[in-house]
Amino acid sequence: MERSRAPFYGEIPERKEYMGVLGELEPKPVFRFFEEICAIPHGSGNVDKLSDYLAAFAEERGLFYKQDEMKNIIISKEAAPGYEEQEGIILQGHMDMVAVKKPDHDMDMKTEGLKPAVDGDYIYAENTSLGGDDGIAVAYALAILDDDSIPHPHLDVVITVDEETGMDGAKALDLSEIKGTRLLNLDSEDEGYFLAGCAGGASVRHLLPVNREKRSGTLYTCKICGLLGGHSGGEIHKERGNSNSLLGRLLQEISRVTEIGICEIEGGLADNAIPRETVLKFVASENEDGLTKTVKTLEKVLQSELTTKDPGVKIELKKEGEAEAPCLDQASAEKVKNLLLLMPNGVQAMSADMHGLVQTSLNNGIMKLSEKELTVITSVRSSVDSEKEALITKISALTKLLGGEVEVTGDYPGWTYKKQSPFRDLCVRVFEEMYGKKPQIQAIHAGVECGILLEKRPDLDCISLGPDMKDIHTTEEMLSIPSAKRVFEYVCRVLAEKEK
Repeated sequence: MERSRAPFYGEIPERKEYMGVLGELEPKPVFRFFEEICAIPHGSGNVDKLSDYLAAFAEERGLFYKQDEMKNIIISKEAAPGYEEQEGIILQGHMDMVAVKKPDHDMDMKTEGLKPAVDGDYIYAENTSLGGDDGIAVAYALAILDDDSIPHPHLDVVITVDEETGMDGAKALDLSEIKGTRLLNLDSEDEGYFLAGCAGGASVRHLLPVNREKRSGTLYTCKICGLLGGHSGGEIHKERGNSNSLLGRLLQEISRVTEIGICEIEGGLADNAIPRETVLKFVASENEDGLTKTVKTLEKVLQSELTTKDPGVKIELKKEGEAEAPCLDQASAEKVKNLLLLMPNGVQAMSADMHGLVQTSLNNGIMKLSEKELTVITSVRSSVDSEKEALITKISALTKLLGGEVEVTGDYPGWTYKKQSPFRDLCVRVFEEMYGKKPQIQAIHAGVECGILLEKRPDLDCISLGPDMKDIHTTEEMLSIPSAKRVFEYVCRVLAEKEK
């Protein structure tokens, strides 16, 4: 089939001499592109500018590219001389990031770029998440496409949108013009660990209607905070505290000593990130001493329970003054409290076949109380489809029993481990030659897009890998500089390897 470049209607940015803070890091092309990516806001649902930047990159270089309505983009480059007969390779990642900032940081992440900085061997972003997941994959791909000296077979670079919020980009992707059959997914965070399978998942939105009434008394702000958070797939097994779930216990304990009027609840930033902070505003008219003592007692209990898993947990109680406010009536408050108390959270089952692998889990990621309803968004994951469906049914039944409704979105399949994988064998051999040891082959509880792409193209031979990163999806996210360099060199070696 004849391939031609698609028309580009965006604005090609002017190229200037690069003077970024990452400019002296090696490999320079990778970190130059990574910093250019950081300068473009690209949280999930806000990727148009980055997608247009990628299209402009391809346009400038005369490469075939295709940008679809969702802003997914495919860029292709013909094989280097001597590699025309080799099976094509697909380099795949996603352009969106989990865009979170520190609570007291004044920044609009929808319009402002990140501020990357260097601390020893690591890159981080000041006061925000870094987006190494998966900006480094995009930077790798651009550096390879931009360098004609790197030997390679036919390349298809596939960069999707909105991976972090349900993999909707991958679901809508058209792979009909893709020539490659060997897929190298670059969306992993542990060097030396090759992913060959992953869990499926879904996002479940719980909508619980509430009624309000005016109440007078002392207004308080109570904050559960100091938690570590983390990725709900990669770190759910660490059993860190979930501030949204802990609020159920707080409401239960407070209700033992005084009656309160709940005004506001808000916690969590993404359904796939373990929430670190939840804020409750309420009105109370009596027993201030008992209220204060109860909060301090629960704080000590949680610090004792989480002393190893989440030692920084704390509960802050602040008296705001006298007020009259619209609060939940007693029936609504009871429903909210019961939903938070009874909603499961965390690891639900471990795999009996692969030691240490979480099989099924649930994360109560986002919670928001509006005037007329409480919204709770949970991320359900499982490597067993029937268990995933059973857990969704269970939590849906709870919400419906309390008079609420449920919406299930972003349902995506798992990636089943294949015993026979020639491309995986090639990647393992190259790794042994470079590192002098075998990589670890594993399946993970977090989701990657390989399962969705395999549904579209069952002939694909997939493997997933990436450089070392810490605390992705949080403001403490860090990318290892030496690991990023080694993995880039490794990917180039894989591209240069001819099948035997």
